[in-house]
Amino acid sequence: MISDQPVSVASAFEEFSARVKWFVIYAKEAAANGLTWGEFGELLLALLRLAVQAADTLTAMTGAEKKALVMAAVANLFDAVADKAVPLHLYPLWVVTKPAIRSLVLALASGAVEILLPMVRSPK
Repeated sequence: MISDQPVSVASAFEEFSARVKWFVIYAKEAAANGLTWGEFGELLLALLRLAVQAADTLTAMTGAEKKALVMAAVANLFDAVADKAVPLHLYPLWVVTKPAIRSLVLALASGAVEILLPMVRSPK
């Protein structure tokens, strides 16, 4: 799977920002030769799992602040690799629709955060 390497590398870092940074770096490398929308979705879900789990350990922050961190990570991933999922002949259309698609992806990710939180928390 395309998300295996970025997840394994990113999981080695303790700090939230470092995990997201390294995930995005390896995702960009994985997407260097192009990406399908399915692979982008897989990367997005992998980043969401990683970011929600990392943010959940930040005890000094409120839930809204944690969610804002996760959403910033999603925006960072979108900005870094979404262009790789667009065929060259559709690129002019992409330039026009990218802001709307970015907003849609962020809205979907916002809802997914609420669903993923119980899944990534370990039972105590």
